[in-house]
Amino acid sequence: MNSFDTGRTAQLETGQEPHVFVRQVQEGQQINAVFLVSRSMVAETRSGKPYLALTLMDSSGAIEARLWDRAEFFAPQAREGAFVRVSATVEQFGGQLQFKLANLKAVDEAGLNPADFFPTSERNGADMAAELQAHIAGVQSAELRALLESIFSGDTLARFLTAPAAKRMHHAYQGGLAEHTLSMARLALAVAANYPALNADLLMTGVLLHDIAKTEEFTGPRPPIDYTDRGRLLGHLVMGVAMLHQAAIQIKLPQELEDQVAHLILSHHGQLEFGSPVLPMTAEALVLHHIDDLDAKMNVVAGLQAEMPPDSYQWSAYQKPLERFLYLQGAAPKERRAPTATAAPSQPAGAARALPSCPLPAPTRRLRRLGRLPGSPRLPEYLRQRLHRQPDSGHGNRTAKKKSQPEKQDDSRQLGLF
Repeated sequence: MNSFDTGRTAQLETGQEPHVFVRQVQEGQQINAVFLVSRSMVAETRSGKPYLALTLMDSSGAIEARLWDRAEFFAPQAREGAFVRVSATVEQFGGQLQFKLANLKAVDEAGLNPADFFPTSERNGADMAAELQAHIAGVQSAELRALLESIFSGDTLARFLTAPAAKRMHHAYQGGLAEHTLSMARLALAVAANYPALNADLLMTGVLLHDIAKTEEFTGPRPPIDYTDRGRLLGHLVMGVAMLHQAAIQIKLPQELEDQVAHLILSHHGQLEFGSPVLPMTAEALVLHHIDDLDAKMNVVAGLQAEMPPDSYQWSAYQKPLERFLYLQGAAPKERRAPTATAAPSQPAGAARALPSCPLPAPTRRLRRLGRLPGSPRLPEYLRQRLHRQPDSGHGNRTAKKKSQPEKQDDSRQLGLF
């Protein structure tokens, strides 16, 4: 049960007046309800008249609100992080609903149900912790496994399970960082099964650590989510490499492995203009960037689908972060809850991971030779087992023809949601 449903259930049991959730409002509706202020700013109209621009939120979503009169009087009551009772009319503006405020008043948090106002992951924290430990146990490299065990412990583990993954764009709620990271881990297993030449252990390590410093970059987990001073000054890429280096010293991680993992952290935004100081220059770094970008964007899509009527396609409002409109089918009520993956059973250190259910393509002879190398760092045991069971495709000796003309540089721009 998500926080939206939990809040409604609690109100019915305690006899509280039902909270009007953002997800429920409709154009023309008169609103008298309490919301959390996640953004507050006094702006000016073209004529120079001040007005109050707010973003109000609860556990079901956020909505813009405008108060056009007496902005300076009401602004102190509507500070970010405050709870306010608003009297408003729901209007359409720019294709989206917003509140036209007539009045607002700050209210005390006591007596309010936190589940009504604080968005959280629909995945249980204990389940996510168990899945994380299963992924760590599945890493065949003793050195990389020791690195992960060193970092995911104590306060860092506790913060990882409750931290948001972003301030606004994707997984921006309590538990969002763990939900995002574990979703990427499942994608990484599938990709590694499809491309056996990948170093699956290195890829998994990069996935689990790529955003680890978001545990320190953001305030929270309670909204409004903002940057810490250190997070704004350094950013989670630099902070993540610092956390890696500290752990590497403690466990005496070889410098080459530390550099490989550091490259995964530093390059995962994919483009220099998106904040990465280096481009992805290894196969694992390329995969990490793309599954990170994919999972972030699909979380945005899922949020839009949850707001649409089920079983019908319709256009979304223009999505500025994605630079496009989206034509989407609304999610049926039973699909609105994020799937809760059952964590793999606990495995002893070094145990082989369960074989992915998706079939592997027939390997080339070169990959077979790599798979036979005892203790090969490139292929974990569970992939080597699959390679030996599949027949040779016969394509291993084919050589690619040289192109008559050099490839044109792909100048397509990919928007990062990091």
